[in-house]
Amino acid sequence: MQLMPKVFATGFLVGLLEWACIEAVNPHIEWPTEQTVGTHINVSHCAATPPGLEVCVNVKLTEVDGRRLVFRVEANDEFDPICSGSHERFVVNAEKFTAKAFAKAQKNAG
Repeated sequence: MQLMPKVFATGFLVGLLEWACIEAVNPHIEWPTEQTVGTHINVSHCAATPPGLEVCVNVKLTEVDGRRLVFRVEANDEFDPICSGSHERFVVNAEKFTAKAFAKAQKNAG
């Protein structure tokens, strides 16, 4: 049996893309009262990145429709483009969002 090489996993890449979008938008909203939540991601992860390489993420806000924000996202390692696509986030009231999530958790616990 041959083992797969260690590379930057797609799930971790998605988290990095989301974090970059959060960092880009936070200075422009009433943070921490307002926050954003990810609602959709569509990316192609087209190249493997082995450990030790630096990954650079670029995000650009391309559409604002009320509370809906759409970003163009891309990432490169030191040698290749590794992904491109889009990511959608919504601006939410943090207190209301937390209360709804807590109520849902309570229903599940009950």
